[in-house]
Amino acid sequence: GPVIPLYLGADLLSSTDIRVENHPRYHAKFAKKGLATKVHFPSFRFQGLRVPAANNSLWFYSIQGLFRLAFEMYNQQEQLAVLENFQDVWKSKMDQGPLEMSYNLNMQLDIPVSPSMADRELESGIPGHNHSQTNRKILDSCVRNAADTSADHDYCSFTKQSRQTKNIHPTVASLREKLHHLDEQLCAPTQSYTDCLETILLLLDKISLYMNGNLDEKDAAEAVLALLEAKDWTKDSLYSSYLLTCMGRWLGQQFHAANSSISQKVEGFKVQHIEQISDLPPAEELAAELFPEAMQTLLLHWMGLIDESTEGKRHSEYPILLLILEFANHNLITGVAHVLYSSLICK
Repeated sequence: GPVIPLYLGADLLSSTDIRVENHPRYHAKFAKKGLATKVHFPSFRFQGLRVPAANNSLWFYSIQGLFRLAFEMYNQQEQLAVLENFQDVWKSKMDQGPLEMSYNLNMQLDIPVSPSMADRELESGIPGHNHSQTNRKILDSCVRNAADTSADHDYCSFTKQSRQTKNIHPTVASLREKLHHLDEQLCAPTQSYTDCLETILLLLDKISLYMNGNLDEKDAAEAVLALLEAKDWTKDSLYSSYLLTCMGRWLGQQFHAANSSISQKVEGFKVQHIEQISDLPPAEELAAELFPEAMQTLLLHWMGLIDESTEGKRHSEYPILLLILEFANHNLITGVAHVLYSSLICK
């Protein structure tokens, strides 16, 4: 098959101002355009390259990707050097198609005439390129000469490099590592990932707002709702749902903490209506004036009184909802509540 020259991404970005921990993000951006690819080496390792066993892969660029990167990120002198040294390769690969997001390579060893990596054949999983042999000049620019261990490169994960150069907080290091892992997953998303990309994007947006101190109540609600609606959490465990139990506990604590302010509001209402205590406004108006909207919303949905088709039923059953609010908040307003409460307590 035809030769496919590839250029090691870490080398191409090494002369730029881009921080090492941000390299994967830039590689992925070029990969989406077919200009770069992540090559996995499942069955062998390069001498002279220290790559973690759990992540035995490297980013490479095509000749088109090399030129695109050079004209986006290099200075004029470096761009000129790229033109002078690689224009012949670029011309010869004008018809080369875009790269896949990733490839798996297996190595086929013939009798080597030298220890150089240039004398080995790479058997690729790329259709139409099953036995592409990379020439010495291109391979040297990609992975250096494997026999020269004095110029060892460490292309491990960026978090390891960062820890070696900076005294960063362990939590920050762990966060960077997780973000790097997420970046790798998104480079070749499976169907299970693509189904939840919108939710992931929304959550990342909210995380960014939280980090900058700009997360407001609405943003927090959108993030929580996105997770709650991600799947049917209580499908098989309504009576013992951990999620519902935690939500119920949190809501109960918030409502209980509001009791004193509700009591003040109720007492103020009684003082104003002391002469009309037997002629109070309708239950819906009382509930709206004296109790938090969240309490009413919870009970309306719980009692199935939220739809337009249940408007008549909601009107007739709102006194029950008001009684629940009075009892739950220990603030009795209506005559019915006082009578029922006395009767229940006496029993």
